[in-house]
Amino acid sequence: QVQLVESGGGLVQAGGSLRLSCAASGRTFSTGWFRQAPGKEREFVAAIIWGVGSTYYADSVKGRFTISRDNAKNTVYLQMNSLKPEDTAVYYCAVALSGRYYYSSPRRYDYWGQGTQVTVSS
Repeated sequence: QVQLVESGGGLVQAGGSLRLSCAASGRTFSTGWFRQAPGKEREFVAAIIWGVGSTYYADSVKGRFTISRDNAKNTVYLQMNSLKPEDTAVYYCAVALSGRYYYSSPRRYDYWGQGTQVTVSS
């Protein structure tokens, strides 16, 4: 079992930045970030493959968000810049133990964090 601890959410004005962290208790194949706004379905934000460091982004965040990893700390970060009110959501990190399913599919991921609220005011 892999446990995840998320941190870094909060309230920020539009145009501001936040950095989310996701610390895992064990090694995993890949880590993804998803978000869910009230009344909407959970959507893919970004993912990173641990072994090769490949990164993937949703079109809505490309160029503004950066996903990265710290191997020594078993931690993945999501740096969010130029935040917009539409980025407001609960953000979840998730880890996959294998490469089954597409990186943007929630089905790929075996364990999920508790979620952290990100609120962007206009």
